[in-house]
Amino acid sequence: MARKLTILSAAFLVLICFFAIFAPFVTWHSYDEQNLEKRLQPPSFQFVMGTDSLGRDLYSRVVYGARASMAVGIVTALVSLLFGTLYGVLSGYMGGRMDHWMMRVVDVVYIFPSLLLAILVMVWIGQGLFGILLALSLVGWVHQARLVRGQVLQIKTLLHVEAAKALGMGRTRLLLRHVLPLVWSPVVVSLTYQIPQNIISESFLSFIGLGLQPPLSSWGTLANEGWRGMQSYPHLIIFPGLVLFTTMLAFQFLGDGLRD
Repeated sequence: MARKLTILSAAFLVLICFFAIFAPFVTWHSYDEQNLEKRLQPPSFQFVMGTDSLGRDLYSRVVYGARASMAVGIVTALVSLLFGTLYGVLSGYMGGRMDHWMMRVVDVVYIFPSLLLAILVMVWIGQGLFGILLALSLVGWVHQARLVRGQVLQIKTLLHVEAAKALGMGRTRLLLRHVLPLVWSPVVVSLTYQIPQNIISESFLSFIGLGLQPPLSSWGTLANEGWRGMQSYPHLIIFPGLVLFTTMLAFQFLGDGLRD
């Protein structure tokens, strides 16, 4: 059962990425095309998810929102993965005083709530897509660094690593051949949790008005637009919320499957 859930989750995420990449070819209306005569229409054959308060096709906005949300989640997770892995490997392998001071830097960053720190960064550098990417990348590397550092502390005490070091293998070659290959497995699993966390963070920032600004759309901006009229026009919040919920659930099942 768990294996089937993992495969279904991976297939669903591939489908979401496919729709995001080929958004112009799988939508029938522009995501920013306004038609006030058809505003707030319920789902129909012409508008499968209905329209919003400006008459824009909600399906197109959800698909283009997937492009923004998935891009933010994946890019920021990869940046955090790269920087956090390098930082953690250097800290764990060098050890001693350097490891002590490097981890104190991590502890200082770690004590701040990640969303609060992201908001402060965005207030400083400005809103928009670049601001979100930079803010979430700056706060997301800490977890990766702590994880990788703990793995490296265990790996460098293994017999084959000690033997390679005793035979005079260079430090760079030792890291590339004997340490990093053993680190990637837990790091990749961690990545499947980091991506949805960043998507949720972007959605929250956009929901409170600090993320992407109209007419651009992400799942967070759609939720921000939909919650105000959800009693009279529930389709405005149901469809973006359902897609976001299903995507988060798929990442969770995929991460559990890879971990097992």
